[in-house]
Amino acid sequence: MTTTAITNIGSLVTNDPSVGDGTPLGLIQNAAVVIDGDRIAWVGPADKAPAADETYDAHGRAAIPGFVDSHSHLVFAGDRTAEFNARMSGRSYSAGGIRTTVAATRAATDAELEANLVRHLDEARRQGTTTFETKSGYGLTVADEARALRIAAAHTEEVTYLGAHIVSPDYAGDPAGYVGLVTGEMLTACAPYARWVDVFCEKGAFDGDQARAILTAGAAAGLIPRVHANQLSYGPGVQLAVELEAASADHCTHLTDADVDALAQAAGTTVATLLPGAEFSTRAQWPDARRLLDAGATVALSTDCNPGSSYTSSMPFCIALAVRDMGMTPDEALWSATAGGAAALRRTDVGRIAPGARADLALLDAPSHVHLAYRPGVPLVSAVWQRGVRAV
Repeated sequence: MTTTAITNIGSLVTNDPSVGDGTPLGLIQNAAVVIDGDRIAWVGPADKAPAADETYDAHGRAAIPGFVDSHSHLVFAGDRTAEFNARMSGRSYSAGGIRTTVAATRAATDAELEANLVRHLDEARRQGTTTFETKSGYGLTVADEARALRIAAAHTEEVTYLGAHIVSPDYAGDPAGYVGLVTGEMLTACAPYARWVDVFCEKGAFDGDQARAILTAGAAAGLIPRVHANQLSYGPGVQLAVELEAASADHCTHLTDADVDALAQAAGTTVATLLPGAEFSTRAQWPDARRLLDAGATVALSTDCNPGSSYTSSMPFCIALAVRDMGMTPDEALWSATAGGAAALRRTDVGRIAPGARADLALLDAPSHVHLAYRPGVPLVSAVWQRGVRAV
């Protein structure tokens, strides 16, 4: 198996304090990384790097773990430009706009949906993302939800069943009937393709009792819960996520003190995943990352890439927003976009650069990871390795 040494790294973020400077980022200055196959074989000072079959000179650039995007909605067709334009002209955001994407997605062919998915994955990879979660939720029929998950599963192992995105337009007058479909025939068809089950627990989507029924049924089918929680208003989503030991409570924009305490108490089980692209694109209230971090919660950052409320695939952009508007330091934001995302996916093999981890990393055209927030909007990612292979 061919080994590759990436040498002359100016600043290496490992997210492993045991091999770095003792901080959560585990920084090593003047560093090197050795890749063996699809795994990290060695990290440390460049002058102590073992010999390798091939060498890549980083020329003093910073290296970071590949971003772990633990929340996206990439199996869809069409866009919602008109809705965005209207919202930026004063109309408020609600859950109902999803129906526009449902209609376009149902009308698309499998090939069209897959091509769109691949295009967005390639776009994200060029910006340093190497692990992707994505969901269904724009079909809302048994056949359309199953095909969305089948298409997604061909491109990532992190696939989420979100039949409970909104009540299907076909069941507008019978939400209980739709919950029965989501927890019955649709779940049976979708579970073989998914690892996770999710629900949009929100006014205009599903209430706490409906969400509990959906997540409990998903768990009984072998899927692990995660929850769209407390995005548009205060509600039961966070408490439900903690109660059911969900891997993540996502959005977490409107939190009571009890919600924050619950997430802090469940820090080893349920990650608070913050999605600043949604607040940017809807002009909504920013999540208070500082409040969560100071309480002791585990925080992840993700893009929420979707055509309606957060049409960005850029983790660097989300880092910049989190630092500027959510009270995070550059170090905390990077950790949350890498190791935090890995925690939200219950993964230990990604989100860090350490022996035995998957060889996913990005080089920045900058001397430090701080430039991700310091130079917002600048395409700083100059090279990406995914599973040990140079991908960008």
